[in-house]
Amino acid sequence: MYEVEVKVAADLAAVAERLDELSATQTGDVVQVDTYYDAPHREFAETDEALRVRRETRDGETAARITYKGPLVEAESKTREEYETAVGDGETADTIFERLGFEPAATVRKDRRFYRYDGYTVTLDAVEGVGEFVEVETETDESGVEAAREGAFAVLRELGLDPENQTRTSYLGMLLENA
Repeated sequence: MYEVEVKVAADLAAVAERLDELSATQTGDVVQVDTYYDAPHREFAETDEALRVRRETRDGETAARITYKGPLVEAESKTREEYETAVGDGETADTIFERLGFEPAATVRKDRRFYRYDGYTVTLDAVEGVGEFVEVETETDESGVEAAREGAFAVLRELGLDPENQTRTSYLGMLLENA
């Protein structure tokens, strides 16, 4: 499965207003705290991969997930293979990774508001230490990447944002650049 994502810096209040005008469906607010790991056997920064444990709090309940993100597969968006699964306990997952030699690299905290619009998830992100961003994303198989990317660009334009202003740098990368 491929996640096709386009991300741009934006004024979240203005984008939320535009989403309301477009009758987008708000699907919830969450706080995500992502702990990213460095591998003992290769440099994820060099291979453009990521491994994280995410703790997501919604309506007072916290759930944990493990995610592996492969290298970017195209230059026009943040499209990459992604594998994710729920875990019963984020702290236990952290301990397992650490016992296997994975070192915590950084923690990224995001306040996120999700919308559905035109078949895409539109996420308004306030990222601690980084700034405000809008992500437009969907999942597809390899044959659908180009069409999904062009659709995401169209959604950005409807929101008054320019796809040419996208950033392909991850929030982790931005946080480390600001450190």
